[in-house]
Amino acid sequence: MYTPVAADVAKLRNITGAGMMDCKKALVEAEGDFDKAIDNLRKKGQKVAANRADRDSHEGAVIAKLNEDSTMGAIIALNCETDFVAKNDAFVEIAHELAQQAVAYASKEEFLASDFHGMTVAEKLIEQTGVIGEKIEIGSFERIEGPFLGAYIHAGNKIAAITSLSEQVDGAAEVAKSVSMQVAAMNPIALDETMVSQETIDKELEIERELLTKEGKPANIIDNILKGKMQRFYKDNTLVHQSFIKDSSVSVADYVKSVNNDLKVLGFVRVSLT
Repeated sequence: MYTPVAADVAKLRNITGAGMMDCKKALVEAEGDFDKAIDNLRKKGQKVAANRADRDSHEGAVIAKLNEDSTMGAIIALNCETDFVAKNDAFVEIAHELAQQAVAYASKEEFLASDFHGMTVAEKLIEQTGVIGEKIEIGSFERIEGPFLGAYIHAGNKIAAITSLSEQVDGAAEVAKSVSMQVAAMNPIALDETMVSQETIDKELEIERELLTKEGKPANIIDNILKGKMQRFYKDNTLVHQSFIKDSSVSVADYVKSVNNDLKVLGFVRVSLT
């Protein structure tokens, strides 16, 4: 019977990330054939993945990454079942590596089909399900392009955001990071009032109109009151009009202009586990 040496077990563990005993067992079953041992571990992962397909994977790590010139960025949520796994250093390291790879792909489907150390990302997730023993999947995938991007990951890896600015100027890196922090903390529904969906506007108007009617406001003044209500709604819920979290005396748009009068926020993406 083949008995693997410690060096072979360590080598297989480095390749796959599987546990020591799982690697040893896979090598024994494969009689020392590394390729076959890797296949055995993948098959184990597929079995575990099938058994846990209906499990809730509401924990995980949300990671944002940019390319070298900060013109493309991506955020992924690598989901798992428990906070214990989500905080594991090896799990977080894989999340960072996967997020960096995601920057190059326009869709979640392309990303999952891309090569990741000799297997697809989708296959890697199945493998890790077998290694960790929990359902592992990409819960969210967001990608953004722009003239200059900045990212922020909140402590604990539960929320991340990326902001796009109109140009790269002195101070732009700090602005992009600060505005991304704003996005993470305040969760705006849109960049400004022009980007709010008509469905959202109609729903808000309906709610406010009903409340004003119940309060006994005369019908002939309700429309004027609603204009003020909607201005407040935009101020609270759209990024550029929100009060800046680091200085509530100015809006986000005013803060950005204070760094460079021509600088503007063009867009943002945000991912949260909650």
